[in-house]
Amino acid sequence: FTLLKLRTMAPDTPDLPTHLAGAARVSRVGQFIRKTKLDELPQIINVLAGDMSFVGPRPCLPTQTELIAARDAHGVFEMRPGVTGLAQVKGVDMSTPVLLAQWDALYFARSSIPLDVQIMLATVLSPLRATLPSVSISEGQKTTSD
Repeated sequence: FTLLKLRTMAPDTPDLPTHLAGAARVSRVGQFIRKTKLDELPQIINVLAGDMSFVGPRPCLPTQTELIAARDAHGVFEMRPGVTGLAQVKGVDMSTPVLLAQWDALYFARSSIPLDVQIMLATVLSPLRATLPSVSISEGQKTTSD
Protein backbone atom coordinates (compact mmCIF):
# COMPACT_ATOMS: atom_id res chain seq x y z
CA PHE A 1 0.00 0.00 0.00
CA THR A 2 1.03 3.62 -0.32
CA LEU A 3 1.64 5.28 3.04
CA LEU A 4 0.24 8.78 3.06
CA LYS A 5 2.23 11.43 4.95
CA LEU A 6 2.95 15.12 4.76
CA ARG A 7 6.42 15.84 3.43
CA THR A 8 8.60 17.21 6.21
CA MET A 9 12.05 16.89 4.62
CA ALA A 10 13.75 18.90 1.92
CA PRO A 11 12.49 17.93 -1.56
CA ASP A 12 15.86 16.50 -2.66
CA THR A 13 16.11 14.10 0.31
CA PRO A 14 16.32 10.45 -0.79
CA ASP A 15 13.84 7.86 0.55
CA LEU A 16 15.68 7.18 3.79
CA PRO A 17 14.54 6.91 7.38
CA THR A 18 15.06 10.14 9.31
CA HIS A 19 17.87 8.67 11.41
CA LEU A 20 19.84 7.98 8.20
CA ALA A 21 18.90 11.14 6.32
CA GLY A 22 19.77 13.37 9.25
CA ALA A 23 17.72 15.84 11.25
CA ALA A 24 19.19 18.70 9.21
CA ARG A 25 17.17 17.45 6.23
CA VAL A 26 13.90 18.21 8.08
CA SER A 27 12.57 21.59 7.01
CA ARG A 28 11.65 24.29 9.51
CA VAL A 29 7.95 23.81 8.77
CA GLY A 30 8.55 20.05 8.87
CA GLN A 31 9.92 20.32 12.41
CA PHE A 32 6.66 21.95 13.53
CA ILE A 33 4.55 19.42 11.62
CA ARG A 34 6.45 16.52 13.23
CA LYS A 35 6.44 18.01 16.72
CA THR A 36 2.66 18.45 16.57
CA LYS A 37 2.18 15.01 14.92
CA LEU A 38 0.32 16.63 12.02
CA ASP A 39 2.39 14.56 9.57
CA GLU A 40 0.43 11.51 10.70
CA LEU A 41 -3.02 12.91 9.82
CA PRO A 42 -3.08 11.71 6.17
CA GLN A 43 -2.64 8.16 7.46
CA ILE A 44 -6.24 8.26 8.67
CA ILE A 45 -7.09 7.68 5.01
CA ASN A 46 -4.88 4.56 5.12
CA VAL A 47 -6.83 3.42 8.22
CA LEU A 48 -10.19 4.02 6.55
CA ALA A 49 -8.99 2.10 3.47
CA GLY A 50 -8.11 -0.88 5.71
CA ASP A 51 -4.38 -0.73 5.00
CA MET A 52 -3.46 0.37 8.52
CA SER A 53 -4.86 0.44 12.03
CA PHE A 54 -4.59 3.26 14.53
CA VAL A 55 -2.19 1.25 16.70
CA GLY A 56 0.41 -1.25 15.51
CA PRO A 57 4.01 -1.39 14.39
CA ARG A 58 4.98 1.72 12.44
CA PRO A 59 5.46 1.07 8.72
CA CYS A 60 9.02 0.97 7.46
CA LEU A 61 10.66 1.60 4.14
CA PRO A 62 11.46 -1.38 1.87
CA THR A 63 15.15 -0.46 2.20
CA GLN A 64 15.12 -1.15 5.95
CA THR A 65 16.08 -4.79 5.47
CA GLU A 66 17.42 -5.36 9.00
CA LEU A 67 14.14 -4.19 10.53
CA ILE A 68 12.11 -6.22 8.04
CA ALA A 69 14.09 -9.38 8.87
CA ALA A 70 13.76 -8.81 12.63
CA ARG A 71 10.03 -8.17 12.38
CA ASP A 72 9.60 -11.23 10.17
CA ALA A 73 11.44 -13.37 12.75
CA HIS A 74 9.04 -12.13 15.46
CA GLY A 75 5.88 -12.59 13.37
CA VAL A 76 5.12 -8.87 13.48
CA PHE A 77 3.84 -8.79 9.90
CA GLU A 78 0.79 -10.79 11.03
CA MET A 79 -0.80 -7.48 12.06
CA ARG A 80 -1.51 -4.27 10.22
CA PRO A 81 0.92 -1.39 10.62
CA GLY A 82 -0.29 1.47 12.78
CA VAL A 83 -0.33 5.23 12.86
CA THR A 84 1.23 4.94 16.31
CA GLY A 85 2.64 2.07 18.32
CA LEU A 86 4.01 0.88 21.64
CA ALA A 87 7.62 1.22 20.53
CA GLN A 88 6.99 4.75 19.32
CA VAL A 89 5.49 5.96 22.61
CA LYS A 90 8.27 4.21 24.54
CA GLY A 91 10.84 6.19 22.54
CA VAL A 92 12.25 3.34 20.46
CA ASP A 93 12.83 4.36 16.88
CA MET A 94 13.94 2.72 13.67
CA SER A 95 17.62 3.36 14.37
CA THR A 96 17.59 0.24 16.60
CA PRO A 97 15.81 -2.29 14.35
CA VAL A 98 16.20 -5.41 16.51
CA LEU A 99 14.98 -3.64 19.64
CA LEU A 100 12.13 -2.05 17.69
CA ALA A 101 11.04 -5.47 16.39
CA GLN A 102 11.10 -6.82 19.95
CA TRP A 103 8.80 -4.01 21.14
CA ASP A 104 6.54 -4.64 18.14
CA ALA A 105 6.39 -8.34 19.03
CA LEU A 106 5.61 -7.49 22.65
CA TYR A 107 2.74 -5.28 21.51
CA PHE A 108 1.49 -8.09 19.25
CA ALA A 109 1.50 -10.52 22.18
CA ARG A 110 -0.22 -8.10 24.58
CA SER A 111 -2.48 -6.14 22.24
CA SER A 112 -5.86 -5.23 23.64
CA ILE A 113 -8.35 -2.41 23.37
CA PRO A 114 -7.30 -0.88 26.73
CA LEU A 115 -3.62 -0.96 25.69
CA ASP A 116 -4.50 0.60 22.32
CA VAL A 117 -6.38 3.40 24.07
CA GLN A 118 -3.40 4.02 26.35
CA ILE A 119 -1.02 4.12 23.39
CA MET A 120 -3.26 6.52 21.45
CA LEU A 121 -3.56 8.82 24.48
CA ALA A 122 0.19 8.63 25.11
CA THR A 123 0.82 9.59 21.50
CA VAL A 124 -1.22 12.76 21.89
CA LEU A 125 -0.44 13.52 25.51
CA SER A 126 3.18 12.55 26.10
CA PRO A 127 3.01 12.81 29.94
CA LEU A 128 0.68 9.80 29.87
CA ARG A 129 3.52 7.64 28.53
CA ALA A 130 4.49 6.95 32.11
CA THR A 131 1.12 5.25 32.69
CA LEU A 132 1.77 2.54 30.11
CA PRO A 133 2.46 -0.93 31.51
CA SER A 134 5.94 -1.20 32.95
CA VAL A 135 7.72 -3.31 30.37
CA SER A 136 11.38 -3.65 29.57
CA ILE A 137 13.32 -5.54 26.97
CA SER A 138 16.91 -6.52 27.64
CA GLU A 139 19.37 -8.82 25.94
CA GLY A 140 16.66 -10.00 23.57
CA GLN A 141 14.41 -11.18 26.40
CA LYS A 142 10.97 -9.77 27.06
CA THR A 143 10.21 -9.14 30.71
CA THR A 144 7.28 -7.50 32.43
CA SER A 145 6.85 -6.13 35.89
CA ASP A 146 3.07 -6.03 36.12
